[in-house]
Amino acid sequence: MQIDLYVAAAGLLVGFTVGLTGMGGGALMTPLLVLLFKVQPLAAVSSDLVAAVIMKPVGGGVHLRRGTVNFGLVHWLMVGSVPAAFGGVLVLRALGDGAVVQARIKQVLGVALLVAASSIAAKGLLQIWAARRALGMTSSGSVSAKPFQLRPLPTVLIGVIGGLVVGMTSVGSGSLMIVMLLLLYPMLRSSELVGTDLVQAIPLVASAAAGHLLFGDFQLDLTASLLVGSIPGVYLGAKLSSRANDAVIRPALALVLVASGLKLLGVDNLQLGLLVVALVLLAVPVWGALDATLHPEPAWAGAPVGQRMAVGMQLVGAPLGLGFLAALAYFGLLRPRLVAAVSALAERPAPTRAPLKVIRRPSVRKGAQIP
Repeated sequence: MQIDLYVAAAGLLVGFTVGLTGMGGGALMTPLLVLLFKVQPLAAVSSDLVAAVIMKPVGGGVHLRRGTVNFGLVHWLMVGSVPAAFGGVLVLRALGDGAVVQARIKQVLGVALLVAASSIAAKGLLQIWAARRALGMTSSGSVSAKPFQLRPLPTVLIGVIGGLVVGMTSVGSGSLMIVMLLLLYPMLRSSELVGTDLVQAIPLVASAAAGHLLFGDFQLDLTASLLVGSIPGVYLGAKLSSRANDAVIRPALALVLVASGLKLLGVDNLQLGLLVVALVLLAVPVWGALDATLHPEPAWAGAPVGQRMAVGMQLVGAPLGLGFLAALAYFGLLRPRLVAAVSALAERPAPTRAPLKVIRRPSVRKGAQIP
């Protein structure tokens, strides 16, 4: 067995990103192997999934110890995802052999990366929306928690969709599925969503890896090289995750996924550069403006600018390129204050009404005169 130091270095970078953000493993590693190291798409998917079997229990174990896993959700997700992940490998096998299947995997992977990038952008918006909906936040900032209610059939369907995509591309267990869960269960805390997704991903990835060991193109040297770098990378990233600026890292990760997906779909370098620049200048301010509209009015009480000003500066300046600068200021300076304010409002106990005083009239005897 021969270790490729360059692949190990790439695994270190990807592992660090996964530990830092909790997502991006398959979405980063597989296209990196295909585009940078010229590994055949099927071999990249197979080796990445087998490596993920060893990596997933690390994060899942942390959440099991913390008690942030919903085992009811894990059960119903597994019902759909485990057979679907193995079935995804069979779908790849049915697509053909040789160059035909490699080209098709490349196209499917490109589409999956674009969807994953969109899910990263949607996740930040959905988390704020879900928090407000789950807590029943009003304009005055009072909250009232809503109970969790398990929905088996939609949960199984999420497992089927996620498992099929993961089995075919190795992308989706940490990005697509968690967004679908966030839509279906907005009352769950973020840590519980991540913990549940990580634990259910262990049998999901194991099923997909078993299929690729049987029918894919698993390469031991490639997998070992990935693990040599990714294991310490995950550890280092997890150690620094509390200090990471999520508002900067996740948009950058989404941008990398968009560029990788377009490249896999055959976009040439000039067009790719123009599309990425346009995306940065236009999409980032729009994203920031939408994010700003989701924060409740009480959270803006201590902000240096008002909500309308923050939204208007980003939208009006977007076509001129100035909106991008306004968005950077919003995500880097203003949004952390708003998130902290929303958390403070969520922790504030709901106001209780004072008990009504019952005024009793004095009893009057029959025949007595009332003054």
